[in-house]
Amino acid sequence: MFATTYAQARTLFLNAARAVGATLHCEPHPLKGVEGEDLALDIAVLGDAAAPKRVLLSSGVHGVEGYCGSGIQIAVLQDAALLASAKAAGITLIFAHAVNPHGFSFRRRATHENADLNRNFQDFSKPLPSNTDYDVAAPLLFPKVWPPEASNQAAVGALIASKGMPWLQQAISGGQYHDPQGIFYGGTAPTWSNGALRRVLRSHCASAQQLAWIDLHTGLGPSGHGERMFGYGVEKLNDSNAIEHSKKQAAKQSAFTRANAWWANNGATPLTSTEDGTSVSAALTGTISDVGAQECPRTEITKMTIEYGTVPPLAVLQAMRGDQWNQLHPQAPAQLREANSKAMFNAFFTDTDEWKTAVVQQGVQAFEQAVDGLCIAA
Repeated sequence: MFATTYAQARTLFLNAARAVGATLHCEPHPLKGVEGEDLALDIAVLGDAAAPKRVLLSSGVHGVEGYCGSGIQIAVLQDAALLASAKAAGITLIFAHAVNPHGFSFRRRATHENADLNRNFQDFSKPLPSNTDYDVAAPLLFPKVWPPEASNQAAVGALIASKGMPWLQQAISGGQYHDPQGIFYGGTAPTWSNGALRRVLRSHCASAQQLAWIDLHTGLGPSGHGERMFGYGVEKLNDSNAIEHSKKQAAKQSAFTRANAWWANNGATPLTSTEDGTSVSAALTGTISDVGAQECPRTEITKMTIEYGTVPPLAVLQAMRGDQWNQLHPQAPAQLREANSKAMFNAFFTDTDEWKTAVVQQGVQAFEQAVDGLCIAA
């Protein structure tokens, strides 16, 4: 069920969806993939399209992370007992496969616009967040020579020793909006994938009364462990409107209570948050959690991200540096470019039976819990 190319993953997903009678929809990407293949955000819908209760399982927001997410989506589609349970409860299942298909195909986190999609859901009519700490770290990230020379590695090590790893993680991965050639760039306009995901939400989720949404990611945390991160987005609060502020805060608390009841397993798999510092992730802005309330304003959304660990943080950072170095040096030798691409794949997908079994078990369990939660929800 796990693939090593986007084309393979897409074929496996579409075949699994057709095998269970799912209705397929497609958001075709304007560009071709690394093998010249067609790219798309594919949507599979299983159940009544007008059902009041639905579960959305999305993958590939950060392209290369889709190799894991695709396999989990296929595992759910092949779980006959789980599908039967959802059908009996009148719950419709929606699978959004490869939200960022270009990054998936080219083994990159970024979109074809070099944007980090999970920093791209901003209101671009307003001033964008500032991240001056990024400018402190950035000069060391992309040396002229790759692999980095010993002096560069020593300088990075000295920065970590001086500022600390949490500072570096926040400075780099928190998102930045002024260096289009850098990493974790949020962009200055909505990306193609931003618009495609919004269309999926409007077409398949906005008419639901209740929506459980699980979004799959990799690259942070202990190997094979899926951290469950609470996600909830609302329109920016207007402090001058105390009543509206209070309503939105109450809605957020309600969503957190539901998410804990469904997914925390009485503390065995606690939900973390980037807002209170309990997550392995840095604090972020412009995430896909923000778009649910915008596109589905009348839907009660209960959302969670699963972040699966792969390799240590510095190895992930090194892979991302090499990937971005490739973009900055398109004439680099093919062998070096391929080595950097392979490092990205290995940083966000662990090709062992043990790891794949662990991520599937956790992903299927979370999906089952979403179905069960909707069954008892009012």
